[in-house]
Amino acid sequence: MDIEYLDPDSPDVQALIAASDAYYIDLYPADSNHLESTEDLKKPNVLFVGCRIDDELVASGAAKILQHDVSYAEIKRVFVLAQHRGKGLSNKIMHYLESELENRGVTVFRLETGIKQPEALGLYRKLGYRERGPFGAYVADPLSVFMEKYVGLET
Repeated sequence: MDIEYLDPDSPDVQALIAASDAYYIDLYPADSNHLESTEDLKKPNVLFVGCRIDDELVASGAAKILQHDVSYAEIKRVFVLAQHRGKGLSNKIMHYLESELENRGVTVFRLETGIKQPEALGLYRKLGYRERGPFGAYVADPLSVFMEKYVGLET
Protein backbone atom coordinates (compact mmCIF):
# COMPACT_ATOMS: atom_id res chain seq x y z
CA MET A 1 0.00 0.00 0.00
CA ASP A 2 2.59 2.54 -1.08
CA ILE A 3 1.60 6.06 -2.03
CA GLU A 4 2.26 6.99 -5.66
CA TYR A 5 1.81 10.07 -7.80
CA LEU A 6 -1.17 9.78 -10.14
CA ASP A 7 -1.70 10.74 -13.77
CA PRO A 8 -5.20 12.28 -13.94
CA ASP A 9 -5.56 11.03 -17.54
CA SER A 10 -5.00 7.33 -16.81
CA PRO A 11 -8.10 5.12 -17.03
CA ASP A 12 -7.92 3.83 -13.46
CA VAL A 13 -7.57 7.37 -12.11
CA GLN A 14 -10.51 8.50 -14.26
CA ALA A 15 -12.58 5.63 -12.82
CA LEU A 16 -11.69 6.62 -9.24
CA ILE A 17 -12.51 10.29 -9.95
CA ALA A 18 -15.88 9.23 -11.42
CA ALA A 19 -16.62 7.14 -8.30
CA SER A 20 -15.63 10.09 -6.12
CA ASP A 21 -17.83 12.50 -8.09
CA ALA A 22 -20.81 10.12 -7.87
CA TYR A 23 -20.34 9.79 -4.09
CA TYR A 24 -20.28 13.55 -3.52
CA ILE A 25 -23.13 14.26 -5.97
CA ASP A 26 -25.31 11.84 -3.98
CA LEU A 27 -24.50 13.69 -0.75
CA TYR A 28 -24.64 17.35 -1.74
CA PRO A 29 -26.32 19.71 -4.23
CA ALA A 30 -24.16 21.07 -7.05
CA ASP A 31 -23.62 24.45 -5.34
CA SER A 32 -22.08 22.68 -2.34
CA ASN A 33 -19.74 20.44 -4.34
CA HIS A 34 -16.26 21.85 -4.89
CA LEU A 35 -14.66 19.06 -6.89
CA GLU A 36 -11.27 19.61 -8.47
CA SER A 37 -11.37 18.91 -12.21
CA THR A 38 -9.00 16.56 -14.01
CA GLU A 39 -7.44 19.58 -15.74
CA ASP A 40 -6.85 21.28 -12.38
CA LEU A 41 -5.19 18.13 -11.01
CA LYS A 42 -2.57 18.38 -13.79
CA LYS A 43 -1.38 21.87 -12.82
CA PRO A 44 2.19 22.26 -11.54
CA ASN A 45 1.02 23.59 -8.14
CA VAL A 46 -0.91 20.34 -7.42
CA LEU A 47 0.27 17.13 -5.75
CA PHE A 48 -2.09 14.27 -6.69
CA VAL A 49 -1.44 10.90 -5.08
CA GLY A 50 -3.13 7.58 -4.57
CA CYS A 51 -2.86 4.15 -3.07
CA ARG A 52 -3.38 0.69 -4.57
CA ILE A 53 -4.35 -2.64 -3.07
CA ASP A 54 -3.53 -5.66 -5.23
CA ASP A 55 -2.87 -3.34 -8.21
CA GLU A 56 -6.32 -1.71 -7.88
CA LEU A 57 -6.35 2.06 -7.32
CA VAL A 58 -8.56 2.43 -4.25
CA ALA A 59 -7.78 5.85 -2.76
CA SER A 60 -6.61 9.32 -3.71
CA GLY A 61 -5.83 12.73 -2.33
CA ALA A 62 -4.53 16.03 -3.67
CA ALA A 63 -3.05 19.24 -2.39
CA LYS A 64 -3.14 22.52 -4.27
CA ILE A 65 -0.51 25.10 -3.28
CA LEU A 66 -2.08 28.56 -3.34
CA GLN A 67 -1.48 32.16 -2.37
CA HIS A 68 -4.34 34.27 -1.02
CA ASP A 69 -4.09 35.85 2.43
CA VAL A 70 -1.07 33.58 3.08
CA SER A 71 0.73 30.84 1.20
CA TYR A 72 -1.09 27.57 1.94
CA ALA A 73 -2.04 24.19 0.56
CA GLU A 74 -5.65 23.24 0.07
CA ILE A 75 -6.36 19.55 0.55
CA LYS A 76 -8.67 18.19 -2.17
CA ARG A 77 -10.02 14.92 -3.55
CA VAL A 78 -9.40 12.74 -0.49
CA PHE A 79 -11.46 9.67 -1.36
CA VAL A 80 -11.44 5.94 -0.65
CA LEU A 81 -13.61 3.38 -2.43
CA ALA A 82 -16.39 2.16 -0.10
CA GLN A 83 -15.12 -1.41 0.14
CA HIS A 84 -11.72 -0.18 1.34
CA ARG A 85 -12.82 2.35 3.96
CA GLY A 86 -11.75 1.80 7.53
CA LYS A 87 -8.27 0.57 6.56
CA GLY A 88 -6.47 3.84 7.34
CA LEU A 89 -5.88 4.77 3.69
CA SER A 90 -7.08 8.38 3.94
CA ASN A 91 -4.93 8.84 7.05
CA LYS A 92 -1.93 7.49 5.16
CA ILE A 93 -2.60 9.79 2.19
CA MET A 94 -3.03 12.81 4.47
CA HIS A 95 0.26 12.11 6.26
CA TYR A 96 2.03 11.73 2.92
CA LEU A 97 0.62 14.99 1.53
CA GLU A 98 1.41 16.90 4.71
CA SER A 99 4.98 15.58 4.76
CA GLU A 100 5.55 16.45 1.10
CA LEU A 101 4.10 19.92 1.61
CA GLU A 102 6.23 20.56 4.71
CA ASN A 103 9.31 19.53 2.70
CA ARG A 104 8.34 22.25 0.21
CA GLY A 105 8.07 24.85 2.97
CA VAL A 106 4.27 24.93 3.22
CA THR A 107 3.14 25.39 6.84
CA VAL A 108 -0.57 26.14 6.45
CA PHE A 109 -3.04 23.49 5.30
CA ARG A 110 -6.71 24.21 4.61
CA LEU A 111 -9.66 22.18 3.43
CA GLU A 112 -13.38 22.21 2.85
CA THR A 113 -15.47 19.16 3.56
CA GLY A 114 -19.13 18.44 4.09
CA ILE A 115 -21.26 18.04 7.18
CA LYS A 116 -22.52 14.65 5.93
CA GLN A 117 -19.05 13.08 6.20
CA PRO A 118 -18.49 12.38 9.91
CA GLU A 119 -15.57 10.01 9.25
CA ALA A 120 -13.72 12.68 7.28
CA LEU A 121 -14.41 15.30 9.94
CA GLY A 122 -13.16 12.91 12.62
CA LEU A 123 -9.97 12.18 10.70
CA TYR A 124 -9.21 15.85 10.09
CA ARG A 125 -9.83 16.74 13.73
CA LYS A 126 -7.61 13.84 14.84
CA LEU A 127 -4.88 15.18 12.54
CA GLY A 128 -5.06 18.60 14.22
CA TYR A 129 -7.30 20.54 11.83
CA ARG A 130 -9.50 23.19 13.43
CA GLU A 131 -12.66 24.75 12.10
CA ARG A 132 -12.42 28.21 10.56
CA GLY A 133 -14.45 30.41 8.21
CA PRO A 134 -14.46 30.24 4.42
CA PHE A 135 -11.16 30.93 2.67
CA GLY A 136 -10.03 31.72 -0.87
CA ALA A 137 -13.02 31.86 -3.22
CA TYR A 138 -15.33 29.90 -0.90
CA VAL A 139 -18.44 31.44 0.61
CA ALA A 140 -20.30 30.38 3.74
CA ASP A 141 -22.41 27.26 3.13
CA PRO A 142 -24.43 25.43 5.80
CA LEU A 143 -23.34 22.11 4.25
CA SER A 144 -19.62 22.96 4.35
CA VAL A 145 -17.05 22.78 7.11
CA PHE A 146 -13.85 24.77 6.58
CA MET A 147 -10.75 23.65 8.46
CA GLU A 148 -7.14 24.67 8.85
CA LYS A 149 -3.91 23.34 10.34
CA TYR A 150 -0.61 25.08 10.98
CA VAL A 151 2.61 23.10 11.21
CA GLY A 152 5.94 24.26 12.54
CA LEU A 153 4.36 27.43 13.92
CA GLU A 154 2.74 28.41 17.18
CA THR A 155 -0.94 29.25 16.60
